[in-house]
Amino acid sequence: MRILLTGVTGYVGKRILPVLVEQGHEIICCVREKSRLTIHKNLLKKVEIIEVDFLDGVSPNLIPANIDIAFYLIHSMTTSKDKFDALESQAAGNFKKYIESTSVKQVIYLSGISNENKLSRHLSSRRKVEDILNSEFYALTVLRAGIIVGSGSASFEMIRDIVEKLPVMVTPKWILTKAQPIAIRDVIRFLVGVIDHPNCFNRTFDIGGPEILTYKDMMLKYAVARKLKRKIYTTSLISPRVSSYWLFFITSVSYKLAISLADSMKNEVVCENNDLQEILNIQPISYDTALKYAFIRIKQNLVLSSWKDSMISSNLGLSLSDFIEVPDFGCYKDKKQLPVKDETRVLYNIWSIGGTKGYYYANWLWKTRGFFDMLFGGVGLQRGRTLPGDINPGDALDFWRVLYASREKKRLLLFAEMKLPGEAWLEFKIDENNILHQTATFRPKGIWGRLYWIVTSPFHYFIFNGMIRNISNT
Repeated sequence: MRILLTGVTGYVGKRILPVLVEQGHEIICCVREKSRLTIHKNLLKKVEIIEVDFLDGVSPNLIPANIDIAFYLIHSMTTSKDKFDALESQAAGNFKKYIESTSVKQVIYLSGISNENKLSRHLSSRRKVEDILNSEFYALTVLRAGIIVGSGSASFEMIRDIVEKLPVMVTPKWILTKAQPIAIRDVIRFLVGVIDHPNCFNRTFDIGGPEILTYKDMMLKYAVARKLKRKIYTTSLISPRVSSYWLFFITSVSYKLAISLADSMKNEVVCENNDLQEILNIQPISYDTALKYAFIRIKQNLVLSSWKDSMISSNLGLSLSDFIEVPDFGCYKDKKQLPVKDETRVLYNIWSIGGTKGYYYANWLWKTRGFFDMLFGGVGLQRGRTLPGDINPGDALDFWRVLYASREKKRLLLFAEMKLPGEAWLEFKIDENNILHQTATFRPKGIWGRLYWIVTSPFHYFIFNGMIRNISNT
């Protein structure tokens, strides 16, 4: 089918695009600027891209006429705190004008659960968009979701920020509001499942997971999953305005998004219509399971089952290397780079790291770190290397585990198995311009993790500078 996809630069749009391509659909992506579409080049080759701003006036013949299905995944929560609802209505109205001139059979819109009489501006805006998108020229299918759980989603990252940073929390009263969180993978399954499904035409469905939880429940469950001890106290003395300031200063969300989130969290987002589960035979996963998937996503490199996989998808032509990326959110990074004169020699040095060879600079400090690791029950440096002259994915390397190793891709990625108040990665990569990139990444676990990075940072400066210099020149 020919599918028009809007909102492809957003969280859900980025997730659903490769799924639709994998299923063999012909995808036309609508973006305001092509430069903002940061997807893999192999995936980029398989889609058609149209530059269109739905806030501008309608331009004739800009959208192809031969469209079968259209996804409307545009939201403007972070655009303007004063007029985002007006902008959402304007964008929806222009989209409708465009799409009514095509042969589209069905429009699919991801909205928000809005079953209360008094709604926040954000949820009221979503309901208004639903009304605008209704048309006699095509069937409209609306899926209403609440809290979406997945690495990278605004709600999940907000919860992660709060719980990771604060051992004791005095929180606004909205933390006791009930919600029915749903995993991002289930959101995608529902969105894909309703495509051209006659039982879903001109219908609205609430989609959620199997549990009804408060935001406090979700934060405490997150803390358990991360093995963090957290105390949460609530008070009615914190106003909605102060709540938005609280979110802005504690988490990494923008101020505009913080205002919208704080305003929306006063509304319960609990499903009333779950017929879609029976229609599509989909059983959503639990919140705890969704958390586990969020932590073990390939994007976060904790994918032991995929170490040996050579290809993620033969249809898309994407290798495991394209997906294994060190996380950015909430991480400290030490990045170094140097030009490479002798690529063969540098790769040999990278592939010789650890074991009796050591780490190319201040080996006595690495040995000291290994000693203290063993002192606190870790593996230290005693494991050495599995093979003296080669490295393969899954190998133990001192107190590291090899996540990815490819001389062809010129990339080595290690994950720390030493005792740490967080998670750590060490990556070496030579790019197409013959530049060696060395990146140490640390994702702290609570306040002790942050203190650990601050205390060790002076050592990092000398160690990592010396390491990349000697790897390049030895």
